[in-house]
Amino acid sequence: MTTSKGITYRMLFLSTIAMSASAERCASSQKILGMYVHQHWPYNHPYAARTWTLDDWRGYVHGLRQLGYNTIMIWPMTETMPDPLTESDHAALDKIRRVIDMLHADFGMTVWIALCPNVAANSEEAAKSTFEERHFFYCDTRINPGDSTALAKFMQRREQLLRPLAKADAFAIIDSDPGGYPGSTNADFVRLLGEHRKLFDRLRPGIELVYWMHTGWEAYCRFYRTGQFTMGTEAQQIDCLRRLAEMNPEPWGIANGLPFAQKLGLAHKVVSFNYGRIEGEPSFPMTNFGGEAAYEGGKSATERGVMGNAQTHCLQLPNTFAFARGAQDLPLTKADCIQFAEGLIPDRGALILRAWTALSGTDSREMREVASQLEKVPQGNLATGKLRGLLFGSPQRFMNDLVLQLRMRAAAEEFYAAAAKKETVKESLGQFVAAAETWQRRHGCENFWWDPKLRDALRALDSPRINELLDLDYNARGPLAPGETPFDQVQVAFRRIETHTPTLLEAMRDAVSRLP
Repeated sequence: MTTSKGITYRMLFLSTIAMSASAERCASSQKILGMYVHQHWPYNHPYAARTWTLDDWRGYVHGLRQLGYNTIMIWPMTETMPDPLTESDHAALDKIRRVIDMLHADFGMTVWIALCPNVAANSEEAAKSTFEERHFFYCDTRINPGDSTALAKFMQRREQLLRPLAKADAFAIIDSDPGGYPGSTNADFVRLLGEHRKLFDRLRPGIELVYWMHTGWEAYCRFYRTGQFTMGTEAQQIDCLRRLAEMNPEPWGIANGLPFAQKLGLAHKVVSFNYGRIEGEPSFPMTNFGGEAAYEGGKSATERGVMGNAQTHCLQLPNTFAFARGAQDLPLTKADCIQFAEGLIPDRGALILRAWTALSGTDSREMREVASQLEKVPQGNLATGKLRGLLFGSPQRFMNDLVLQLRMRAAAEEFYAAAAKKETVKESLGQFVAAAETWQRRHGCENFWWDPKLRDALRALDSPRINELLDLDYNARGPLAPGETPFDQVQVAFRRIETHTPTLLEAMRDAVSRLP
């Protein structure tokens, strides 16, 4: 991929940043400003990170580097890869291997890899889909870390999968979501981390093991045993961290859990994962803008730094910018946002900011007006700025996405208003469903669509089918069938959530046809 002037992103980066990769490589003492590239969801290019090409990666990271980011964490989704690997899985692993090399050599970035602790693929199910199209919860299994035979087989397979990624600087292993095993204990989990420490040493001495504290291992194992979700207690979290500290699997660090780490004198090891400040997960893809969440999330760093995350990175450019500004203690004014947008598409910064602002509001007339203004911009040969890599090769796609989002949001607000006033909603709901389906076809995301305003408006329709979908959550729902466990019910819920959005859209379309 080249810029409009025929200069590759690599040449542009080397000429504009003018640095030596070896000199700028993020040392362990440098404060982390990171972005998590999450690959869970199978949807369209370039919205889903699974679909990115090497040139997409190069462009995106070139843009991040200019904003101040110095670390990338990637979930390569090895947990979904069957044995034997499909051709698409071989290609996906090789691509991430090349991405790691590129991030190191060309951008001086630190690279982390995210892992689930004890999740493997059901090979028979996983082999039915390509890597790009595979739904995680359709093909995942859990390994009992207390079963030494099963654990040894799991670690042997994991070593084969991770060997191509051995140049990564760190591997972050989350304690839950997904991960866990019904009834398993913190002692089991720490032994599991110890086995990973041995694995990393075999791959390449010096790889950091990062314990990603989230729900808590025992809490998620209790969820799998009972089917009812609760967060881990302070005592459980500290117990697990203390056990790991006693093992001391150097080099090792901690993601999140600062209050627990402080009690054990381990605060210096903690990187803050300020999850959901840029974009929640899972989310129906929609550009986020405004408020203090992203900016303050960047500022809320620990001694080692802060990591942000996104699901649909090409849409979350304003919050990606805001997060970086907060992390670097830089101001975030209207002028700063316009300048950032000008770095994407010169001479269109004010209009782009107006579109982002409208998307964050409730004024449907403003949304439609801005959409019309965007449509009047000549699309044939849009110039791009120094941050062009964040556009994933297409300023036209970026501008058209804003139009589709604005038209969907405008229709949504008009439907919400009619529902709140208990007016006839057939026309407004029909327009909203049509706009939502148009946007959903563009990005293709199928996962959970959570929107409190949408839920309230849909409840007013009193549609049994829609209400059933709105009631869907991750908890088990009894009574149990013969031979069924709460974990079986949890797994079914996870699978249904994987394809929640098209099912909800279909139910909404059916509701329109039934309204008088």
